[in-house]
Amino acid sequence: QVQLVESGGGLVQAGGSLRLSCLASGRTFSAWTMGWFRQAPGKEREFVAAIGRDDDTTNYADSVKGRFTISRDNGVNTVYLQANNLKPEDTAVYYCAADPDGRFYLGPPRSSADEYDFWGQGTQVTVSS
Repeated sequence: QVQLVESGGGLVQAGGSLRLSCLASGRTFSAWTMGWFRQAPGKEREFVAAIGRDDDTTNYADSVKGRFTISRDNGVNTVYLQANNLKPEDTAVYYCAADPDGRFYLGPPRSSADEYDFWGQGTQVTVSS
């Protein structure tokens, strides 16, 4: 059974920063592609960032490129999302997700939510203007 637990959300002013963390259970965490998605009220869930099993393969939504950084520490089964220069439009519930089959995909880490098999409960990020 895979469990993902997010933390680090909160209320921040525009221009501020937050670091989200996602702790995963499972002995094969290091082999999984991991992703972050977000969902704002009244909107569909959207891709934010993903990282392959090696730190050098990443993928970002255009809306967060240059502001957000995804990273992972396989020694502690954790994936991070460093969010800088936050904007009010970044306000959403942020979800961590695991794509165990992503390691078989020859390309950047996948961005479709349908490819991710396991999800956390989400953490709220609110950016005030």
